[in-house]
Amino acid sequence: MIVIVLPDIADEQRLLRDAKGKNQESLRVIYERYFPPVYQFIRLRVNDREQARDIAADVFVDFFVALRGSRAPHTSLRAWLFRVARNKLVDHYGREKQFPLATLDEWIPAGGDNEPESAFFQTVDVEHVRRAMRMLAAEQQEVLVLRFGQGLSLQETADLMDKSTSAIKSLQFRSVETLRTILIGEQAG
Repeated sequence: MIVIVLPDIADEQRLLRDAKGKNQESLRVIYERYFPPVYQFIRLRVNDREQARDIAADVFVDFFVALRGSRAPHTSLRAWLFRVARNKLVDHYGREKQFPLATLDEWIPAGGDNEPESAFFQTVDVEHVRRAMRMLAAEQQEVLVLRFGQGLSLQETADLMDKSTSAIKSLQFRSVETLRTILIGEQAG
């Protein structure tokens, strides 16, 4: 299971400001901190490790190029990076690609979150969750992976998926409820 801890927002903003000022140390820190979660996000969609690594590297090439122009992130660095990663995946595979079966289990969140959804995932058998996740639509899988696997905020997830915050809340609620229904059905059956 992969547990990803991303930097706090104030630290992220400082790193972004320093990177825009061409501070080499900030660029190195950004790459070292964000490459693993961006790679894991891509890896959830791409079965081939080398291809996932290449796509993640392309995300950072785009970031370094964007810093020189007007396309650089202005607010959330991690949301910008995940959006670019998502766009590269859509360009390559299309919007409706399901997460590969072999990598779905990597996103299941670890304990410690205070959110009821995370607590719910910890109380059920992991294998049942894996099977149930495979039954969800691609968009439902994605919102759960972004929110609970990658730890993105509602706003970051909304920005990434080109939806409003309320639409993400609804999608997340429906996804969790569908997952819960599937899991209850498996237990009864």
